[in-house]
Amino acid sequence: MDSKIEEEIPVHKEFLLCGGVETQVVKCGPWTDLINDQNVNRPKTLIFIIPGNPGFPVFYVPFAKALYSLTNKHFPVWIISHAGHVLAPKDKKTVTTSEDPNAQEIKDIYGLHGQIEHKIAFLKTQVPKDMKLILVGHSVGSYMILQILKYAPELPVIHTFLLFPTIERMAETPNGRIATPLLCWFRYALYVTGYLLLKPCPDIVKSWLISIVLRVINLKTEFLLTDVFQPFCLANTAYLGAQEMRNLLKRDDEIIKEHLSKITFYYGTTDPWCPTKYYEDIKKDFPEGDIRLCEKNIPHAFIFRFSQDLADMIATWVKDNLLK
Repeated sequence: MDSKIEEEIPVHKEFLLCGGVETQVVKCGPWTDLINDQNVNRPKTLIFIIPGNPGFPVFYVPFAKALYSLTNKHFPVWIISHAGHVLAPKDKKTVTTSEDPNAQEIKDIYGLHGQIEHKIAFLKTQVPKDMKLILVGHSVGSYMILQILKYAPELPVIHTFLLFPTIERMAETPNGRIATPLLCWFRYALYVTGYLLLKPCPDIVKSWLISIVLRVINLKTEFLLTDVFQPFCLANTAYLGAQEMRNLLKRDDEIIKEHLSKITFYYGTTDPWCPTKYYEDIKKDFPEGDIRLCEKNIPHAFIFRFSQDLADMIATWVKDNLLK
């Protein structure tokens, strides 16, 4: 994306209470409070991104900026964190009253089903009921979107994009066969190791380590990442990962069939989390669906180098269907 265009895009980062847990939301565009915005020119559609695991919104900011720019800055683009994956800085604690519906606790909110309820709670309380939704899910975020369609059919979802969708047989994939024993059997050893290494580590050292990682993966971000590099957050990503391995088994064909016209699937050709066999299977079972296979050799973690490519695909659909 052109650097001048990128600089012109307003990005707002905030923490709010959702399901009783502090939740980070990153918002691209000038609209930061759609619920209380009474302007007649308020956008009528929200593009809402649900990340993979780990659910760190800051990794998706270049993708969100590209989407916002390529859709002619007509629509807000928001990214939500997974519950417990980002901690609010000490000087930015979220305050709410007990009457706030988002203060109501969700059972096992850090687990797979709890994370789905967490997203539904946000969409029902922080987005106007008449606002149309374009849901964009990456990896396990794709599974969460299918479950949102299933458990919250009243939400005005007009289309969904499931990018590198991990929606079935995760433990059987090349990466799943490695991750399953680590996450399911040795998770507590990982917790202890992470706590011992990271808890006493000063923020300045964490920032230095993160800057090295970001340079290696060629990712630029204007936000500090020390609030995600915490033992509590990493433990929650491992817990969610373990539930993915155990629970993401059979593809939910019933919900796919019911909502097929509003789903775009995008599979990778070299995805160790979602082999091309899964693409071939779903393409065979739903030949009339919009099920695409990447032709650019884009990896599963597209956000590090290929945000523009995926934003182009989604923006093309938006311009063809909403901006004409």
